[in-house]
Amino acid sequence: MRVKICGIRDAEQGKAIAELGATAIGFICVPRSKRYLTPAQILALTEQLPHHIDRIAVFANATISEICQVFPHRGLSGMQLHGDESPEFCQQLRQALTQRGCDQVELIKALRIRTADDLQRAAAYEPYVDTFLLDAYHPQQLGGTGIPLDWQALQKFTPQRPWFLAGGLTPENIQTALGQLQPDGIDVSSGVEIAPADKDISRVAALLAQVKASDRASRGT
Repeated sequence: MRVKICGIRDAEQGKAIAELGATAIGFICVPRSKRYLTPAQILALTEQLPHHIDRIAVFANATISEICQVFPHRGLSGMQLHGDESPEFCQQLRQALTQRGCDQVELIKALRIRTADDLQRAAAYEPYVDTFLLDAYHPQQLGGTGIPLDWQALQKFTPQRPWFLAGGLTPENIQTALGQLQPDGIDVSSGVEIAPADKDISRVAALLAQVKASDRASRGT
């Protein structure tokens, strides 16, 4: 189970989260977000993190040129598209990354879900992305809303790519979510925060403990 903690702005918090056992950290590249980091800030932060953790830059409705200002550099292993990017955009971005020698970069496409019909959009993206992320829809915010998805409605979601569950996940509800679904990973931001970008390390530890407990329960151990 991959565990991605998103919206990191502080290197010490990032290192603590990595040491607790998170497998990925997300950096927000959306200027209007309270969790925003500049490319220079991301590079400075990633250089202080242990090498084993995945480092994901999160964009929303950025241009290919803007994204390619962040990639390539040795600190990042993947990117997440959290806006209204089309399958054609993902195809063009993949081509641009390959031309720049970034063909190994993980490309995650977030789908903001209002109804079960939105899940059908995943098929059009599958040839061009590596991973999906399902998040709750909000008319003004692209992520970090704290709004849970309807987990029961997701039970028939069986894409041909691995996927993250996001949307209002907390240490208090993660076992319930994982009892209903079998995602390949989870993505958490506001559910372990004191304030935007200020992570509560004790809540991150509690979340990871609950994920481990859920995994043991699913294996009957």
